[in-house]
Parts: sequence; structure tokens; C-alpha cells
Amino acid sequence: MDEHAVIHWVDAYEVAWGNNDPDQIGALFTEDAVYYTEPFGEPWRGRAAIVAGWLENRDEYGTWDFDEKVLAVAGDLAFVQGETVYMEPTTKTYHNLWVIRLDEEGQCSEFTEWWMLAPELPG
Repeated sequence: MDEHAVIHWVDAYEVAWGNNDPDQIGALFTEDAVYYTEPFGEPWRGRAAIVAGWLENRDEYGTWDFDEKVLAVAGDLAFVQGETVYMEPTTKTYHNLWVIRLDEEGQCSEFTEWWMLAPELPG
């Protein structure tokens, strides 16, 4: 895997995030993938559970903006730094670190998202 493959996967993730299309979501992940919505929580296990969990927690298109930067790629493992700004119902900014493990076909077999709410700056 190289940085180009990671960028391709992240771009596809953003499209699926915007569309909330079950087929697009599922295509991102291997059949037996695990998706940690937080580093130490119980993950969604398997493509079907990932799609279901994603749709239960969906963000509606147009309510967020995401920027990313690939920090490193080591073998099948990639680290992506992101910033997500939600505009609705109120503006909130989250800083993200994604740990992504891709297989030879470019599908994700393990995904962990670390996120923190940015503090609100005074006036």
C-alpha cells in the first residue's frame, strides 16, 4: 500500500459519508473488517455490522466538512489526520486520527478513529 491508495480510500470514504449509500459503505470494507468508533470501545465486526452501525449513526450530507492529511504509511497500515467541522445544529470542530489497515485490493480490514472535540475559543 502507498499514499495514493490511502488517499483513494479516504476519498471513497468521504463519498460514502456524504451519500450514506449502503453499497458504497460496504465496498470500503472487507467482509470480516472491524471498525472501532473509538479506540477502546467494542467495534462493529463484519461488513454488515459496519454498514448498519454507520447508518444508525449517519451524518446528513451538507452538515459537515472534512479535511485530511496522510501522516504515514507503513506496510498495510496508514495514519490519517483529519479535521471535521459540523455546521448543524451548531458549529463544532473535531480533530481526528484514523488508523487504517488496507488489504491488497484496497479494502479496509481494520479501522480505528480517534477524535476529540476542539475547545471553543473565546469571542
